[in-house]
Amino acid sequence: MAVFEATAVVKRYGGAVVVGPIDLAIPEATTTALIGPSGAGKSTLLRMLNGLIRPDSGTVRFRGRPLPSDGLEPIRRQIGYVVQGGALFPHLGANENVALVARWLRWDATRVAARIEELAAVVRLPHDALRRFPRQLSGGQAQRVSLMRALMLDPEVLLLDEPLGALDPLVRAELQHDLAEAAFLAGNAVLLRDGRIVQQGPVEELARAPADEFVARFVQAHRRSP
Repeated sequence: MAVFEATAVVKRYGGAVVVGPIDLAIPEATTTALIGPSGAGKSTLLRMLNGLIRPDSGTVRFRGRPLPSDGLEPIRRQIGYVVQGGALFPHLGANENVALVARWLRWDATRVAARIEELAAVVRLPHDALRRFPRQLSGGQAQRVSLMRALMLDPEVLLLDEPLGALDPLVRAELQHDLAEAAFLAGNAVLLRDGRIVQQGPVEELARAPADEFVARFVQAHRRSP
């Protein structure tokens, strides 16, 4: 079963189509990367997958069921989501941002503290940063706090909207190593352009048999990138 399915999905803003029509199925237990140039529709598609915005036409399904128009809270607890820039609550400390939903769900303090400790080690966040407010954090630290928040409930699915963009180069390289391994073992790339899927499949397949000149140039440009 696919964890996410988009069928004939279209999203418009101001009368202009920004995504779609798109048909996409993301299987269970895989790592899928949405790639493409700026403005290709990657963030908009991610927001439709987790129900933050609704398509103007078409259907989005999570585990075989259409996303409801309301009552999305139980579904969202199964989906970790990291937005661009982190989007932390400025009036809460870093540790409070991470623990917000867990405390709302009445996790006991010991469980909360243990999970925060575990996640801080995973994302390599210094302990003193957890006591700061978002305005006192560097961009990279804020992004790591956002990643911890998305992972706090140990979600079944994780949606990442350029989660490593604000990290300093050394930390970014360390974290990308694990992400690259996952993509290599079970990875699938979906290349978007102007809101539509140009080609999808393993990255090596896109390089070996590009659907058109745009795909070939895009893959080559990424291989030349540091």
